[in-house]
Amino acid sequence: MSETATRRGKRRGGRNTALARDAQPAQDLRRTQNLRLPVIGQDKAMAIHNGALRILEEVGVKIDDEATRKDLLENHGCCADEDGYIQIPAERVSDALSTIPDRVLLHNRDGKQVVDTRSDTAAYCAGHNCVNVLDHRTGELRPGVLQDLANTAKVCEALPHLDVACTLGYPTDVPAEEEARSSVNAMMDNTIKPIAFTAHDEIKAQAIWQSMAERVGGWQALGDTPCGLDLTGPVSPLKLGDELCRRLQLGARNNLPVVCYPAIFPGMAGPITMAGVLAQSAAETLAGVVIHQIAAPGAPVLAGSSVLPMDMKTATIAYGGPEYMLGNLGGTDYYNAIGLPTWVGAGCSDAHAVDAQAASEVGANLVLANLAGTSFIHNLGFLSSGRTGSLEMLVLCDELAGWASRFAHGIEVTEETIGVEVVKRAAKDNTYLTDDHTTERYLTESWFPPMFERSDAMMWRDDGAVTMQDKIKARLAEILDI
Repeated sequence: MSETATRRGKRRGGRNTALARDAQPAQDLRRTQNLRLPVIGQDKAMAIHNGALRILEEVGVKIDDEATRKDLLENHGCCADEDGYIQIPAERVSDALSTIPDRVLLHNRDGKQVVDTRSDTAAYCAGHNCVNVLDHRTGELRPGVLQDLANTAKVCEALPHLDVACTLGYPTDVPAEEEARSSVNAMMDNTIKPIAFTAHDEIKAQAIWQSMAERVGGWQALGDTPCGLDLTGPVSPLKLGDELCRRLQLGARNNLPVVCYPAIFPGMAGPITMAGVLAQSAAETLAGVVIHQIAAPGAPVLAGSSVLPMDMKTATIAYGGPEYMLGNLGGTDYYNAIGLPTWVGAGCSDAHAVDAQAASEVGANLVLANLAGTSFIHNLGFLSSGRTGSLEMLVLCDELAGWASRFAHGIEVTEETIGVEVVKRAAKDNTYLTDDHTTERYLTESWFPPMFERSDAMMWRDDGAVTMQDKIKARLAEILDI
């Protein structure tokens, strides 16, 4: 990585713009997720699974790729109805689930493992696919350019909770045929963290994987310690396009991790009920998993339930709504029940600015995501229902991820933490502050926010009344060396 990518910008503005984290003690930011919030139990999860199997057997899925259709029909016991839908028998799904690895690993380009889907510690990933960016310097809402992707990678590299980088958007200033490789190279020039991406077809996916392979010593090295993740998904209702089938098989045959998850709109592309939309989403995902595992049994694959509730009054996605997180948590419960590694979406808002609504929605969904029982959380940095990417939101999400991580860590109850002996020696003289029990544990028992304000109000005013938005902008200036 270039010197520019690793260099930290100089502090500016003296006392009035100093970042609060400078005065904070060093902490281990990685906390285990000991708390869980199950939304559906085992019985309900299996009821959804049975519904998904019935959908696959009685309705089927539309598969556009002719080679995949032919293979399923001729070699794997599937049949087609008069409308061309491929019905997949339950035993074929069981076969696929039996060969799926129970974990997916991602590494940085130095070969260090940074994501393990069996871990009890959450990993975070920025969002993707945004059609616009919110320029943090000007406040302008505009199409993305290649420099925005480079800046996003720099920010992902610098933020301690961001484990996986992603583009947040697309560059509109490069030719379409160059977009895939230009985008991934702009990212890899500015971060060594693994990169999640969405390729539009298998040709662009091949180009992206090739760029990664060139950086890590070839395709074999890339398969051994993968530093990328291809985000694929069926098109609801019940359609698996050409590019999806081919990208799934490309990843599988090269032992490269992929995500197969549909983005489904309740009441518009699936049932309005949460249980119904989870069952259809599961059917679509399982069809993709079958194709993936037929190509290479044991290849790494992730699932997820991206249920995108619609505000029927405005016809917009409600990322900030409670239904979004219910779908995430319910889907996680389901995939955990059938043994399929999963991830959830969080860190996203329907607000159009980094304001109180954005902070409220992101704070809520990051906490819930940490309670979901998954170790992989994506979509950080979204505004405008996923249409706008914001570096300011990424910085805010990083702060809130620390809060959520501490909460999900929960309360450790042991004889030592109950601390009767501490009370015996410290209570009468009130020496708790200097007791070893305090000095050895205060960094782990408490979360110290890097940027959230905790000072005296008059002191804060005397120091320039620096707002959270001021701190976010200062943090970005520091990272990007503006």
